[in-house]
Amino acid sequence: MKGNTKARFFLASVLILCAGYASAAGVQQMQRFLTGLDSLSAHFEQTLSGSEGLQSMHSSGMLYLQRPRQFRWDYLEPEKQQIVADGRQIWLYDQELEQVSVQSQDSALQGTPAMLLISGEPLERHFEISEGGRYQGMDWVELRPRSEDSQFTLILLAFMDDRLQIMEMADKFGQTTRLQFFDINPSPVFDDDFFRFERPEDVDMYNQ
Repeated sequence: MKGNTKARFFLASVLILCAGYASAAGVQQMQRFLTGLDSLSAHFEQTLSGSEGLQSMHSSGMLYLQRPRQFRWDYLEPEKQQIVADGRQIWLYDQELEQVSVQSQDSALQGTPAMLLISGEPLERHFEISEGGRYQGMDWVELRPRSEDSQFTLILLAFMDDRLQIMEMADKFGQTTRLQFFDINPSPVFDDDFFRFERPEDVDMYNQ
């Protein structure tokens, strides 16, 4: 191997350049996606894995968002739940338990993936961004929340054709949530009251 110093140096240089290209591709796709994002709807599949890596929960539903500061998650399976951010507050409605909880949107979303999707603020202000490389035909980006109050330690985003395909979030409890998006509509039009939550009658409400 002593005679292959130049070959090893060339190979290492190629690998570094390829890694840099993959990272740039991921970051560029993320920037284009967020820059062009005004509204979005998509079907999602969500899995929650514990610290042992075993899948412990699976759910699915619909995601809707509209900049600035509004989104709605409609969980349809296995239980119906709804999370609505109206720009000021976040409402969590559990139909089975007949309960609604509400809290301030700014404090609830600090350092979360939902904030990066709807706020429109520069990501560097809230996250440390690093290369993720290319895997499974997608370009990945790693985000680490700057705030120590964030419930997440690492967020991974996967892009293909300038569209968000997968979001993985590792929290402080050793759990990982994976969201995969399908049937993405990049520019839906919503009614004025689509992100307005109306509390059903005879449902208990809790302020957080």
